[in-house]
Amino acid sequence: MLTISNLSKSFAGRNLFTAASLQINPGDRVGLIGPNGAGKSSLFSLILKTTQPDEGTVSFRRGCTLGFLPQESAPSGEETVLQLATSISPAMAEVHATLRQFPNEESVEHHEAIATFIELDGYNLEARAKRILAGLAFREEDFDRPARTMSGGWIMRAHLARLLVMEPDLLMLDEPTNHLDLETLGWFQNHLAAYAGALLVISHDRAFLNAICRDIVEISRQRLHRYTGDYDDYLVQKQAREEQYIAAYKNQQREIAHLEEFINRFRAKASKASQAQERMKQLARIERLAPPENAEATVKFRFPQPPRGGQRVITLDHVRQSYGDHVVYENLNLMLERGQRTVLVGPNGAGKSTLLKILAGILPLDSGTRTPGHNVSTGYFAQHRTETLDVNRTVLEEASDGTSGIGEQAIRTVLGSFLFRGEDVFKRVGVLSGGEKSRLALVKLLLHPPNLLLLDEPTTHLDMPSINALITALTSYEGTLIFVSHDVHFIRALTRTVLHIHAGKLTPYAGDYDYYLEKSGASCDRRALIAPLGNHRPLAPSKTEPTPPKQGLKEIKEQRRSEAAARKAAAAARRQAESRHRKLEEHILTLEARQQELTAILETAPNDSSSFPLHRELVELTEDLEKANDEWEKMVTALSVPA
Repeated sequence: MLTISNLSKSFAGRNLFTAASLQINPGDRVGLIGPNGAGKSSLFSLILKTTQPDEGTVSFRRGCTLGFLPQESAPSGEETVLQLATSISPAMAEVHATLRQFPNEESVEHHEAIATFIELDGYNLEARAKRILAGLAFREEDFDRPARTMSGGWIMRAHLARLLVMEPDLLMLDEPTNHLDLETLGWFQNHLAAYAGALLVISHDRAFLNAICRDIVEISRQRLHRYTGDYDDYLVQKQAREEQYIAAYKNQQREIAHLEEFINRFRAKASKASQAQERMKQLARIERLAPPENAEATVKFRFPQPPRGGQRVITLDHVRQSYGDHVVYENLNLMLERGQRTVLVGPNGAGKSTLLKILAGILPLDSGTRTPGHNVSTGYFAQHRTETLDVNRTVLEEASDGTSGIGEQAIRTVLGSFLFRGEDVFKRVGVLSGGEKSRLALVKLLLHPPNLLLLDEPTTHLDMPSINALITALTSYEGTLIFVSHDVHFIRALTRTVLHIHAGKLTPYAGDYDYYLEKSGASCDRRALIAPLGNHRPLAPSKTEPTPPKQGLKEIKEQRRSEAAARKAAAAARRQAESRHRKLEEHILTLEARQQELTAILETAPNDSSSFPLHRELVELTEDLEKANDEWEKMVTALSVPA
């Protein structure tokens, strides 16, 4: 399908690839990894042929279709979200443009565009696109919104939907999980598991690579090294390969030293001159191995610890928070205690980032109170934090600001672990990219930590070694940590308690992430929609909270009878819903079969009044199919909630 042969490419005087080769066959699922700057995005450019190699070839099987999702800045024009998701070909994009230009159904242009739309199987395409958009957490009211009115992250999701609708033979994704929350990520992984085409994915999300990849390709020493299995398998195989390489390198160095010693000792002696010449030729024929790369460094530096605060870190009482007419929280109550390590989870738009901002005190409350505990200092990390950086300082000067008792070498060690290496520390902050500023703000927070640390997606823009460095720093952190992340490996490494947020309600789980998955019924196999238990429970019980009185035997029996009756009613309702769900699936299959039949008839029918009844039936049937699909999706969501 894709063949890369003896590829060489240099950029800005540095060799990215030298005689690199790779073969991707139908059905392959390949994760492309390597440190930032290794050439992952450059390899994608070479495959897409937006960049030409210095040597070597990139070729595709005849007729192979290709889909590509960039890491940032996917374009959008005047099309709606649904039109963008269905613009899988230039012809379909042209149809959408014509319909926007000629909305009058009586116009010839509109009629011709509809005919082309039917010819391109547009109605089936729209139904599939709506299902995929719903899986990516778009609401039905978003389908007809102009894509350009949405945030960059949502535009990227719409482009991702377009690629999933398109179903190309080779799907190339550059950091596709950056704009996905945990719930959407679970749906996305399931969709890719059933994807028929080949996948080539750049990602720094270890759990994501483990979930979808059957091969890992690492860019190392200017070559492409392929490993069989997921990312965890790669780590084992890489260690064995590195040990073999180090042994081969040492053996070669010993051989070179032996030859050089012989040449230096005997080249001037007439009796040994011919032997010395032979050794020189032998030395010249050796293809020298590059020195072994340094193993991924872990931070040995002991991060500063914050001053100790009170047992009760922060309390929210009867908080109301809204954005215009949209109420995010009503009567929100929450108490955090010292030492908690809590991840906030929930569907996109549930209010996770809003809760962090409320806790940080950067949002004015509509009503209610936010009460910090004794001696509590708060640090909040989000993208806007980069605005507080001094653009006139160097990276090293900015990182050193506010630190005391930490030497320059120690600070440079931390900066290096977050990708500021060598001369990079002397760059002016003003010339840094958004991602670089984000990493620098994170370093500053770790070097001068508060005792309440609030982090919103801190692993964005970090490669795997940097994520490991951040985990190392936060593992030793002695303050209170509350964070949002879609990186499951990061979550598992740090979480002690989970707070699920849905529809403005908070549900605490007094265990790690796996405990939450088990108790909530959520998993990566489906989107987790957890029924909240209430929003006035502290994550850890207050030591001053009175013990509730014990119930009498009569009350206990009455409660059990009531609970049994409720369970019986719920089970009956669920059986009825499941029966309706099965009948609805059969109805959808019948409608889809008739839709295909009508489409096939109309492709050969004369374009005159005799075919109008068929057109009318097709339009009415398509509307019925959309309603049935909408009801089916709602039932799937309802049935996914644990009984």
